Amino acid sequence: MNVGSIMTDEVFVMEDTQQVAYARNLMLRHGISRVVVVDSEGKPAGIVTETDITRKLRIDGPAWKRRPIDKISIRRVMNENPISVDINATPREAADLMLKKKIGSLLVMEGEELAGIITKRDLLRFFKDRCAGRWKVEDLMTRDVKTVTANHTLAHVIDVMEENGISRVVVTGNGAVEGIITSENLSFATFEDPERGIPVERVYFISRASEEKRRARTIAMLTAGDIMTEDVITVEPSADASEAASVMLDNGISGLPVVEDDELVGIITKTDIISGIQ
Repeated sequence: MNVGSIMTDEVFVMEDTQQVAYARNLMLRHGISRVVVVDSEGKPAGIVTETDITRKLRIDGPAWKRRPIDKISIRRVMNENPISVDINATPREAADLMLKKKIGSLLVMEGEELAGIITKRDLLRFFKDRCAGRWKVEDLMTRDVKTVTANHTLAHVIDVMEENGISRVVVTGNGAVEGIITSENLSFATFEDPERGIPVERVYFISRASEEKRRARTIAMLTAGDIMTEDVITVEPSADASEAASVMLDNGISGLPVVEDDELVGIITKTDIISGIQ
């Protein structure tokens, strides 16, 4: 089996002459987290993710960041020279490249033409279908879990995520899992007002529990307990890793706290699972 048989062939693209607002609208309209940027000849020139927009359009910094997002070129926030893989490469080769480059997707090229995109989710699906029985959760999980308490400030949560280069933290109390906070809970946070395009000290966040978009005026007023997802799906260390992959796919999540005897002992993510592809 090669990458071409498991990739996503529907790729959302935009021209490099368009603005950040166009990428954001594509993401929100289609429920995607990345857009490929092409040049005037239709060749891939870059890729932009939701995380890129969130991090690169923080209010602090050059004056251009304070423009309305329909006035900011996508070239300012995209990642140039996106990493690609040949359509005939193996899933193992694609997984190795993602892990080495610490990225979540690869463009799939057939010669010089863009044929599709392969993401960690595509590899997760491959793992579920082809790697059952090979690994237990405890074989692949990360044991050093970054945690916060429900009373930690949101500013602290963001600092923990950024300092450790992670997209989720587990909220614990007395060693037990109370909730989880992911980058999705902080969707398009801490930058310009998306409607008016002017700098404001606000954070937009989404609570999975209520599916309601909320808004607060300052980060300092929010705590981890305010935004965490409380109904956390967990997995035991002795479970088959393919079962964990299936749970992630079915629930649209990217990580599961690993719990034994009601105590947090690790976390298993899409990145952990694709490391087990052979």
